[in-house]
Amino acid sequence: MDFGIVSFGSVLGDPAPVKDVVSEYTDDTERVLDYGYRTIHRSAPEVGLTDLAHDAATEALREAGMAAGDVDLLVLATTDIAEYMYWDAAAHLQHRLGADKAEAVLVSQGCIGSITSFDLLAGRFATHPEYRTALLIGANRTCEAYWNRMDTHSLLFSDGAAAAVATRGHDRYRWLATEVITDGRYADFFRMDRGGAANPFNASPPALGEDEAPRVRDAWDMMEFFDYDPDRFSQFIDLMNERVHTVVQQACKRVGVEKTDLAKLILFNDNLRTFTAVAEKFGMTTAQTNVEFSMENGHFGAADHLLNLRSHAGDLNPGDKVALAGMGRGMHWACTLVEV
Repeated sequence: MDFGIVSFGSVLGDPAPVKDVVSEYTDDTERVLDYGYRTIHRSAPEVGLTDLAHDAATEALREAGMAAGDVDLLVLATTDIAEYMYWDAAAHLQHRLGADKAEAVLVSQGCIGSITSFDLLAGRFATHPEYRTALLIGANRTCEAYWNRMDTHSLLFSDGAAAAVATRGHDRYRWLATEVITDGRYADFFRMDRGGAANPFNASPPALGEDEAPRVRDAWDMMEFFDYDPDRFSQFIDLMNERVHTVVQQACKRVGVEKTDLAKLILFNDNLRTFTAVAEKFGMTTAQTNVEFSMENGHFGAADHLLNLRSHAGDLNPGDKVALAGMGRGMHWACTLVEV
């Protein structure tokens, strides 16, 4: 399928220096500061995920000179939960924008959601020849009741959204290929054990010794999978980074290019240590990645790659090939190649 991105839109939460707010989230401040992040973005309590998505989408449509009624397909990729359970945030956003003729699709694949959504756009364009315009939005609004944005993961989570308007036949930011690797052995990582059908919120009280408040599993819980063996965990970290390399190679092979042909490797906004390790696997320097944007802004989940494409527009030239790559809970590794 031949389609490209016409315009971008974005919105970020309020910036906060990590060094000034880290003690609000953890006593282990040295570990968190060692990740390398300088700033995170936090939205006001009254701002929800779909508020962020709406504002980013509105800007993207305005920049494209289009109305919401021109949209045939709306895809919303999320990382954390939306404002309500049993609720389709994509359908809500479709109506709120006034994109009433658009098909709405909700994607929940964590941090790779916007990467895999390019393939979804390609599929819908292929099977629906009447679709001309798609609106892709990636959004993250950290639900702090369940998720500690600084202490649950080795990423510091920021609130924000990014949107892109894509149309058939557009010759900029053209989609070339998408590849995904899935390994369900790790599906339970960061699972929240209460609130689902297996253990509803209104079920009997937690067992003795369990926390009263429901929360997402953290990195220490994940260590249980590896029997708390640091060597096995270290091997897993290397596997995660190696599979990013593998999935990018697969995408390159699909369209007949080499990884050395890539002008930019845009990873999800991981910590400094991961950027360094992945860049080494590619024979690149971190300067060829989005490390500076990541350290300056934090991790926006499914919004990362669209935010970075917009941010790095001035560094890219027509014809440059860019790999959007990363990993997400599931676990999935994904890469989308675009040609500027």
